[in-house]
Amino acid sequence: MVNVLDIPGNIFNKRLAKYLFENYRDKIKPPYWANFVKTGPDRERNPDIPAEEYNNEPGWWYYRAASILRRLYIKGPIGVSRLRKYYGGLRKRGMEPGKFRRGYGKMVRSILQELESAGLVTKILDNKNKGRVITNEGKSILDKLANEIYKDLTKDNKNLVEYIGNL
Repeated sequence: MVNVLDIPGNIFNKRLAKYLFENYRDKIKPPYWANFVKTGPDRERNPDIPAEEYNNEPGWWYYRAASILRRLYIKGPIGVSRLRKYYGGLRKRGMEPGKFRRGYGKMVRSILQELESAGLVTKILDNKNKGRVITNEGKSILDKLANEIYKDLTKDNKNLVEYIGNL
């Protein structure tokens, strides 16, 4: 059976963002400040597409939510600080060498809270493993979506079946 790890991340995130936009639009909504903020400290401008909706397609907020949901599926219990590290980048400083800066925690925290209210993510507060983890409902959605994408990709490219089988 195919899972999320077998599908390329850019294809999966695009499809998952559309799914979240169509089915969870009432639970996952960008806040008012999402249209004015940069997506990370290493960026120079805010995104060209709006956060909410762009030509009846999901905005950048849904793509970030899909990326965070995929990251939770792959890495297991993960907290805001590790997600900030993942979404950080090299901040340019003119002639001096760049320095790594962590991503914005408010953005990650807001998306995680929205995913929790949608029932796709839950908190774990054990002594050893703290953070957020994907729920069974979220896992089933991601696995079904991965199977659909795999079927679509194998229709187009027969060599992909052999490639994924050799992984």
